[in-house]
Amino acid sequence: MRSLPDRIRHTLMFEGIALGLVTVGGSVLTGHSLQAMGGLGVMFSLLAMGWNLLFNYLFDLWDRKYRDMAARTVRLRMVHAVLFESVLLTVGLFLTAWWLQIGYLEAFLLDLGFSAFFLVYAFLFNWTYDVVFPLPRPQGEKAPAH
Repeated sequence: MRSLPDRIRHTLMFEGIALGLVTVGGSVLTGHSLQAMGGLGVMFSLLAMGWNLLFNYLFDLWDRKYRDMAARTVRLRMVHAVLFESVLLTVGLFLTAWWLQIGYLEAFLLDLGFSAFFLVYAFLFNWTYDVVFPLPRPQGEKAPAH
């Protein structure tokens, strides 16, 4: 199971990279100002960091109980990303409509775009994170080959 400092590093790295990509990319793609997209990005970032910390902690508890922290497969990471993003999509709809002063349909479509981006981003980031920062193993236990 990952330690709290490791989870904090994971969360800050994930959100920092994402915030830069969303602010610039969102502004270019939607025509909203960098300030508007940056503000929305910061709100989403704070929301996502809290959810990320809680979700991944719960995920690790589940993984330890039901899978004994076995190697995380591509399929498992795909399920992980979909579950995580489903909650953010729901909350993000209302936040986006309010912040950008747009209708729910436009907010929903924008949120779907963000969710599609984050689905791929979360998968790639977490897979890379697992490779760069492998899960700790009990002493004497060898990590499985990738």
